[in-house]
Amino acid sequence: MHFSATLGHNIKANFFKCKSNNGFESDKNGLADYSPKDRFWDVHKLQADSVEQIYQTAKEFERYAERISNCSGVLRFAVSEEGAEKNLKLKEAKFCRVRHCPICQWRRSLMWQARFYTALPEVLKAHMNTNWLFLTLTVRNCEIGHLRATLQDMAKAWQRLIKRKAFKPVNGWIRTTEVTRGKDGSAHPHFHCLLMVRPSYFKKYYISQSSWIDLWQQCMKVPYSPNIDVRRVKGKKGEDENQALERAVSETLKYAVKPRDMISDKDWFLELTKQVHQLRFIASGGLLKDILKENLESNQDLISENQDNSFSDDKTRLAFNWQSDESRYRRFSEGDIV
Repeated sequence: MHFSATLGHNIKANFFKCKSNNGFESDKNGLADYSPKDRFWDVHKLQADSVEQIYQTAKEFERYAERISNCSGVLRFAVSEEGAEKNLKLKEAKFCRVRHCPICQWRRSLMWQARFYTALPEVLKAHMNTNWLFLTLTVRNCEIGHLRATLQDMAKAWQRLIKRKAFKPVNGWIRTTEVTRGKDGSAHPHFHCLLMVRPSYFKKYYISQSSWIDLWQQCMKVPYSPNIDVRRVKGKKGEDENQALERAVSETLKYAVKPRDMISDKDWFLELTKQVHQLRFIASGGLLKDILKENLESNQDLISENQDNSFSDDKTRLAFNWQSDESRYRRFSEGDIV
């Protein structure tokens, strides 16, 4: 059986096993039972186990496999009681910080989002009534073995774009890279860009979608019209502008590679790991330059993805450890700190 098919079968088998063998239904001591909002830990750790298995098949990536295997094995939370509810806040964990570890990729995204919102008030205070655009720039799919060259060409094209006169109304920008897997095994690299534009942008400096396409084609120096998507960041029905911006930020600062793409094709993922080695996947400029402090990342940064000063903390710690045979985090009372 193909590796990815076997892997997918095992993931599903483990999931259902942990629900039926006195798991979630009768044994309520899992992390998700204590705190439903923290159920994503189970999801991402299970994905990390799958990525670890793939890296174990390639000698050059055995070190990555070893690091991922030791990532987030034990989690310790502070507990805050508000009425009848108990809230958990992560206080201790050891992260591997491997680029394609699904857990670290998730925590990194949360960290960047928190940094953005922490710095944003000062930016907006100095530049009131600003507008925001969400721009996606693509190129045609390439063979996975040509991904590195394609990403380098896109980075050069971006540098040409930000020097264009049409880009002058952009006061600040954040650009991230995402790579998805095509159905034919190709790679689809694209940029997600959050643009902070002048208040007068839509009256005086507006760039139509067709003009964006022309600009990107010229900067990429390609003979075809690439697909792009550009939209104003504004609230949907029932939303305010802050909620709309939150959605745009989340989309911009999400994963670089979808976990399902990592585990669907072993060879594709291993080649992707080689192709993107040491390439930058996030950049910022203008008034948003260094707002994310993207070059600063410690283990503690991935723990403290937000600054919730209202959270009561008496220094006790509730521990959970990963049970691979159950595919979930379970209470680990021996690891508690009281």
